[in-house]
Amino acid sequence: MIQKKDIEKILDGYDTNNITIGVLGSHSALDVCRGAKDLGFKTLVICQKGRDKTYSKYYKTSQNFGKTTGVVDEVMILDKFSDILSKEVTKEMRKKNVIFIPHRSFEVYVNFDYEKIENDFLIPLLGTRNILKAEERTEPKNQYYLMEKAGIRFPRQFKSHKEIDRLVIVKANELERSYEREFFLVESPAEFESKTKEMIEKGIVSKESVENAVIEEYIVGAQVNFNYFYSPLRGEVELLGTDTRRQTNLDGMLRITADEQLKVLKYVKPTLKEIGHIACTTKESVLEMIFDLGEKFVAAAKKEYSPGIIGPFALQGAIVPGPPKEEAVIFDVSLRVQGSPGTRFTPYPGYFYNEEMSTGKRIALEIKEAVEKKKLIDIVT
Repeated sequence: MIQKKDIEKILDGYDTNNITIGVLGSHSALDVCRGAKDLGFKTLVICQKGRDKTYSKYYKTSQNFGKTTGVVDEVMILDKFSDILSKEVTKEMRKKNVIFIPHRSFEVYVNFDYEKIENDFLIPLLGTRNILKAEERTEPKNQYYLMEKAGIRFPRQFKSHKEIDRLVIVKANELERSYEREFFLVESPAEFESKTKEMIEKGIVSKESVENAVIEEYIVGAQVNFNYFYSPLRGEVELLGTDTRRQTNLDGMLRITADEQLKVLKYVKPTLKEIGHIACTTKESVLEMIFDLGEKFVAAAKKEYSPGIIGPFALQGAIVPGPPKEEAVIFDVSLRVQGSPGTRFTPYPGYFYNEEMSTGKRIALEIKEAVEKKKLIDIVT
């Protein structure tokens, strides 16, 4: 395990007046880079060969219209994303004084090799590196464990499909893209068996992914993601915005009438593949509840994964009507940069900062503050 002293030694060799903010070229890299540039940092995006044009061409920094345009200063192109964990690559990143910002695609493209992230990725990483694995539902101290410790409501879990006694949503890893999940609804053990048999035969999921599938009570409510930032320097939880998901091809089907939907269903199976997010708001009477959820989660995480949450995280779920009153039920937790750059367009960060504040800019603001106060070691691991 990489220790605090190892990261301190690296930081001692850094030129902290010349920090580069680094990120893997996917997910929310542009948001991270835009925020870094806003605060005067250099940016580095690590890409895979053949998947770099977004960063090496379309959003590369250059001079246009008498000013600097784009947000990506430098691109490092690797044969494959997972090479980012190699000693050669991390050595080159250290030469550039890189502070690395993890996101979900980073975890995915290094093949969920959390042991290497924790033991070999010798780069100062914003956040707590050993908490990243808690997103995986197979981990002992996973996100459900943390929510239970925090007293946060999440859907009832079923250990076996034979226990199904109500409408449930089943989440099974796809066969072709094992990092993506297939979602489907069933309401009985018999329907589960017939549905999964059909999906296995069609090559949508595997027998193994069905055996390891998450089965949870289906919650009907207004889906909202709560996007937070926890600052060790301030010791407070901030709300960076709220959003909801856009999913293909479900969104398209919901835009047609019921009789048209019945026709389409003869030919097309609805799927819930996330393709983007929509910024949304909540009424002010639930804001205290939203902050309370974030604060309870931070407190629980600190006890289980020292030093706890650092920087951005999200609780994703739905608000249900009650009785006795509205309550949030959380389906999913993000323990790093969320995938929703549009939250900057919700009013909540502006109420606090008196200016627009994206997740990327908030990250850069924390790094800048830590550099100025000589407290970088307090925000990286």
